Amino acid sequence: MPSPSVPCCGPVVRAEPSAVDRGGAALTGAGRRIGFVGTRFAGTDGVTLEAEKWASVLERMGHSCAWFAGQLDERFTPGRTVPEAFYRHPQVAALTRELFSPGAAELAGATDPGVAVRRRDFFSPYVRSPWISRRMEELRDHLYAELVRFCADLDVELLIVENALAIPVHVPLGMALTRLIAETGIPVIAHHHDLPWERQRFAVNAVEDILAASFPPRLPSIRHVVINSVQAQQLAWRSGLTSRVIPNVMEFEVPPAPLDDHARQARHDLGVPDDVLLVLQPTRVIQRKGIEHAIELVRRLERPATLVISHASGDEGDDYEHRVREFAQLLDVDVRFESELVDDRRGQLADGRRTYTLADIYPHADLVTYPSSIEGFGNAFLETVYHRRPIVVNRYSIYEIDIAPRGFRAVEFDSYISSATIAATQRVLDDPALAAEWAETNYTQGARHFSFTVLDHRLRALLDECFGDVP
Repeated sequence: MPSPSVPCCGPVVRAEPSAVDRGGAALTGAGRRIGFVGTRFAGTDGVTLEAEKWASVLERMGHSCAWFAGQLDERFTPGRTVPEAFYRHPQVAALTRELFSPGAAELAGATDPGVAVRRRDFFSPYVRSPWISRRMEELRDHLYAELVRFCADLDVELLIVENALAIPVHVPLGMALTRLIAETGIPVIAHHHDLPWERQRFAVNAVEDILAASFPPRLPSIRHVVINSVQAQQLAWRSGLTSRVIPNVMEFEVPPAPLDDHARQARHDLGVPDDVLLVLQPTRVIQRKGIEHAIELVRRLERPATLVISHASGDEGDDYEHRVREFAQLLDVDVRFESELVDDRRGQLADGRRTYTLADIYPHADLVTYPSSIEGFGNAFLETVYHRRPIVVNRYSIYEIDIAPRGFRAVEFDSYISSATIAATQRVLDDPALAAEWAETNYTQGARHFSFTVLDHRLRALLDECFGDVP
């Protein structure tokens, strides 16, 4: 591979034709040039939303941001889209299935592209074939070349890697990033939202050597950031790596805007009459979100109510959604799956229906349910606090350790809906003064602990470390 040098990121490699650049010229500005790298910056997933918040704060400091991913929404510019960097790209998804579910994937043969080859080891699921290793290295080299091009073309001085060095949904991208950082020493903030040991599906794999080297890597130019204190403890214990805790945030400095003409139509378009409770479940439909608890709660409130689920199943299949639909039918609960109408921006569908952001939906919610069993932090909780809505929350571990001690007021339950849970929920629904008191307390605590001001202070300290500005 040719290797003429460039100022910031080592060898220049000719870009593959699949890459798409947006934004034209190199970044300019008085501050630093910062590149965000991930598998996807699009839609309303937690990683995308938090990266966007970080970029907003960094730009207010005077820095400029650029974006590298397999999928990029138009709001992320300037940017470089490389389809193979997306974790659901067909080649990457097939490779991931083979690495973490041996025998489940069929990949094109090394010698005959028309012949499918299944992995054939007779010893354990922890062994991978040489061809699988070669395919990972090919993808690694391609992505490495694209990353080099991205850094060189946009004069990137620092990388912020969003989850791509943490959860191994795209192993070759993690390998490419590790190689780039090791060879160039470019300053990196590795922002970890989900770590490998937090997901059971990564426990048995044929790539343990690479996970140890790249998820996350031990390199001197990387500053590791996690989103909760448990992750910091586990990262230190399992990997010997120190990290900073920067929780998810909301811009509490700017209160929500009042409802405009578009947002006022949301309840009507969701099909929820004014005399029916709108209970909002602002999450994806995946098993760890515990949506059965929300359905049971609505059933036991014994008043007209509709449960609105804002997001689709995502990348974890549709089996759980079928389970939720069946459970709702069993309990005779009206559940609306409204991922078509809830988007990251307002607009209109092909059939003429309006689309809404979650910010348009929250003000209409009489109650928000957040019955997750596992969360890295809790974006939906902060959003509920920001919009001053009452919330029912399962005491998942991070909530119990990092959020509840801050003094928030919520209806809480431990793993199951009890009679006390129902009574507390009915009380806050029937007492507007109590609900208003809780909302004010929660907003004050959110602004104190999880605001953009907090993020600004912590990012400034990190940047000082990365660029050697600490005396």
